[in-house]
Amino acid sequence: MQKELIINATSKEVEIALLENSKLVELHFQKTNNNFSVGDIFLGRVRKLMPGLNAAFVDIGHKKDAFLHYTDLGPKLTSLLKYTHEVTNGSMTTSSLDNFKFEPEIIKTGKIDQVLQKRQPILIQILKEPISTKGPRLSCEITIPGRYLVMTPFSNVVAVSKKVSNNEERKRLQLLAESIKPKNFGLIIRTAAEGKSVADLHEELRLMQEKWNNIYKQLRKEQPPSKLLSELDKASSILRDVLSDSFNKIVVNDRDLYSNIRTYMDSFAPHKMKIVDFHKSGRPIFDTHGVTRQIKSSFGKTATMGSGAYLVIEHTEAMHVIDVNSGPKTPSTNQEEAVLRVNLEAADEIARQLRLRDIGGLIIIDFIDMRNNEHRKALLSAMRSAMRKDRAQHTVLPLSKFGLMQITRQRVRPEVKINTAEVCPSCSGSGQVNPTVLLTDDINRDLEFIINSRPKSKIFLRVHPYVGAYLTKGLFKSPVAQWYRKYYKWIRIVPNGDFAVNQYKFFDGNEDEIRLN
Repeated sequence: MQKELIINATSKEVEIALLENSKLVELHFQKTNNNFSVGDIFLGRVRKLMPGLNAAFVDIGHKKDAFLHYTDLGPKLTSLLKYTHEVTNGSMTTSSLDNFKFEPEIIKTGKIDQVLQKRQPILIQILKEPISTKGPRLSCEITIPGRYLVMTPFSNVVAVSKKVSNNEERKRLQLLAESIKPKNFGLIIRTAAEGKSVADLHEELRLMQEKWNNIYKQLRKEQPPSKLLSELDKASSILRDVLSDSFNKIVVNDRDLYSNIRTYMDSFAPHKMKIVDFHKSGRPIFDTHGVTRQIKSSFGKTATMGSGAYLVIEHTEAMHVIDVNSGPKTPSTNQEEAVLRVNLEAADEIARQLRLRDIGGLIIIDFIDMRNNEHRKALLSAMRSAMRKDRAQHTVLPLSKFGLMQITRQRVRPEVKINTAEVCPSCSGSGQVNPTVLLTDDINRDLEFIINSRPKSKIFLRVHPYVGAYLTKGLFKSPVAQWYRKYYKWIRIVPNGDFAVNQYKFFDGNEDEIRLN
C-alpha cells in the first residue's frame, strides 16, 4: 500500500490529508492558535469536586473547566500528587525517580472526594480535546509517546504492542526494554519498534527522558494553570504514529514546516528523507494532488461509491446512522451475489468514512438485507478487515437479526464536518449576476490600475479554470499576450477550481492579495 501525506499550511491553520493508494482516508486540521491538543501536559488546579458524577473539574486555562473522572485518575494517583507537591515546594531536587518511594495505589471503586481536594495543584494530560460545549477531558496517567516507545512515569511495567505477532521478536523487545528502562518508569513498545536495535530504542528513550526533565524544570517554577509540555505539531505527530516503509511521498507548501519535517525525518527515519518534497507550483497544493475533489465528493449527507451504490450518513445526538442503498445499477440476475458485492463495497467505504470524518461513539449501519449466513459472515469479516487500518480503538459486532451492524469507535477530537453544498458566490443566492461578457472589461480596468500604481511588482491573476483557459488561448491573440504588448509585463494566470466563474483576484510576487477596495 502506498501512502502520501499532503500538508497545506496557511496563516490560520494547517490542513493535513492522508492518502492511501491515492484515496483520501484521513483529514486533519490544526489552527495555529490551538492551545489544547491531545497529549499536552498541564499543571492544573482542582476547581470543583462533583461526588455525584465521581469526577472533578480542573482549571487548565480553557474557557470551560476540564473534566477529570475518577476512572481516569489511574492507580498511581497518590504517587503523582506526592511528586507534584515535592517538586513545587522545592524538596525534590531531581527529575529522576530512582529514589522516589511510591505511595499505595488508590482503589478502583473509590470516591473522588476521598483522593482529591478543592484548589489542589495536579499534574494532568489532555485525553480528549474540547468537543461541542464540553471542555477538555483529562487523565492523570501521564504518558510521553515516541516513535518506538511510550514512557509511563510511576510504573515499572514493560508491555509490547499486540500487533507485534512474532513471539521471538516480542521476547527480544521485552528484554531490550527491560535492560534500558529507568527505575520507576514503565515502557510500552510500539509496533514501529519491530526489528529495531537497542541503540535506536535507547536514543529515543534519552529524548523522552529529556522531555520529562523539562516537565520537572517547568513544574518547579510555574503556577497553575500552565502548560508544561506540548504535543508535537499535528504533522509531526501523525508522522510519528503512522510513518512506515509504505510511505512514498510527503508534500508540504510551507518552508518552515518543510524544514521541521525534514529534521524530524532525519532523527527517526533518515533513509526516508528523499520522500519529503516542497510544493513549488503556484497552483493550490490540494488541487494539484486531487485532495480538493475528493473532499467535495466524500463529505455531505450522501457518499456515492464506484458501482453507483451510495451511503446516507445521518448524525443524531446519541449516535451516527448509516444506510446502505444499492442505487439504480444493481443487476437483476443473481440478486444475492449482487447484494453481497454492494455490501462488501459499502463496508470498505464505511471504514474510510469513519476515519475521514473522525466519527466516534456508537455507529449503526443498515446494510442491504442478506439471508445467506455465509454472506453475513463474509460481510463481518470484510468490515473488521477494513477497520484494521484505523488507529482509533473500535469494536465491530456481528449483524443482528434485523440486519443491523453496531460499531463503537474511540472519539478524542470533534468530528470533521465539511459542508460541501456551496452558496452561489456569483449571485449570493439572488439568482442574478452581472453580465459575464463584461468580466474581461472588469479585469482589464483593475489590471491597468494595479500596473499604474505599482509598475515594478510581479502580478499573478487567480481565476476559475474556464476563465484561465480563455485568457491564455491563442499565442498572439490571447488577452495575456495583448497585456504583454500593452504593458511590457507578463501577467501569470493561476487557475483555481474553488473560484466562481466570474471571480478573480490579483496577487503580488510575495503571494499577498492586491486588494482594490
